[in-house]
Amino acid sequence: MNDLAISTDTLLEADQRHLIHPLHFPADYGSARIFVEGRGAMLRASDGREYIDGLSCLWNVNIGHGRKELADAAHAQMAKLAYASAYSGFSNEPAIRLAERIIGLAYDNMRAAYFTTGGAESNESAFKFARYYWKRTGKPNKVKIISRQYGYHGVTLAAMSATSLAGYHKMFGPLVAEFVQVAPPYPYRWPGNGDPGVGAADAVEEAILAHGADTVAAVICEPVMGAGGVIVPPPTYFPRLREICNRHDVLLIADEVITGFGRTGRWFALGHWGVQPDIMSFAKGVTSGYLPLGGVIVSKRVHQVIEDAPPDERFMHAATYSGHPSCCAVGLANIDIIDKEGLVERAAVQGKRFLAGLETLRSLPAVGDVRGLGMMAAIELVEDKGSRKPAIGPGGRVVAEAAKRGLIIRQRGGGGTPVSGDSLCLAPPLMTPEATLDRIVQIVGESIAAVR
Repeated sequence: MNDLAISTDTLLEADQRHLIHPLHFPADYGSARIFVEGRGAMLRASDGREYIDGLSCLWNVNIGHGRKELADAAHAQMAKLAYASAYSGFSNEPAIRLAERIIGLAYDNMRAAYFTTGGAESNESAFKFARYYWKRTGKPNKVKIISRQYGYHGVTLAAMSATSLAGYHKMFGPLVAEFVQVAPPYPYRWPGNGDPGVGAADAVEEAILAHGADTVAAVICEPVMGAGGVIVPPPTYFPRLREICNRHDVLLIADEVITGFGRTGRWFALGHWGVQPDIMSFAKGVTSGYLPLGGVIVSKRVHQVIEDAPPDERFMHAATYSGHPSCCAVGLANIDIIDKEGLVERAAVQGKRFLAGLETLRSLPAVGDVRGLGMMAAIELVEDKGSRKPAIGPGGRVVAEAAKRGLIIRQRGGGGTPVSGDSLCLAPPLMTPEATLDRIVQIVGESIAAVR
């Protein structure tokens, strides 16, 4: 046995003994891949094998791996001022400049940013912003949050309660009160012949009316559902949903944790449908995962309510690492790369090419649907194309076959659901070369055929 194998075995033994992983199950780590290096769209494991990163790790490595510019930005900031509190009365230059930069890239109704350390914390904060807004404006009973089935918003308690994937709930219930789920705009699984965009928006309105508009604070939506299976809404959905929220005086929260910073071919994804949110959460692509960072941006009207608060109604929400200087410095360097290298535009062009390649797999007996927007896509597996009977189980085997062939992807998270089945999720880095995108398509097709 060579030294590399001995080192890997030693690490795996220590891993099993001492490390609890996200979504932990011990059997998954007996032969886990230990990644030691990343370059571009590729990851190298401790055994020397290389893999295409077909999901940007967790939808977040937008600019690709191994960019020295981000390491340099972190080093320079840490050498100067690694950390300082951003609590009331204190600030730092990277946080100020990053907030200004993001507001300049976002929807033109936006005014100010609050920084977090990740997506779930961003959504937890967004819920608090919404409730705070209504309490400050004399409507304290507006506390309920409406989300959609198949939506994923994180797995801290309130975010988990907005997340509608049962696998994340089972061992951690009960859920937080005042969260309501409605039908999503899921064209492939929409019952009946009506427009799923109109029908799903109307389902939100029905929930608002059933619970009473005077109790509903906000609706939270991923512009494109990510972990739930890359569900792209029809063009009718968000304009109608925005009008419904306006009519019933309900805030619209855009969860752009995955879709932000170029992933869909726009800086932020609601722009595809000409819609602006009241609150937007972000994370992942803001630093391309190089350091943990997330946040919430709020509209001018929400920000004004915070600014006008009397001392006894001040915004008492906080986190030690909000506005972390080193993380914000990396965020600025990351946005510079996305901008200067035209990666948003590249995601739009190459995303169409990538989706066209995946469309060629529709001829496979197990492929029911192929969908995507920009550089995120999914293939939904079925037992029968005619009836669209969901395939529940083979997704994990396809993922394993892809890994054997040198590709890392994931299937729809949160456990199987009887009305949808397994979907293979893909979201390669925005800079992924064309030849590598073509190779992803080839491996996915081979892996589905091997399992079938």
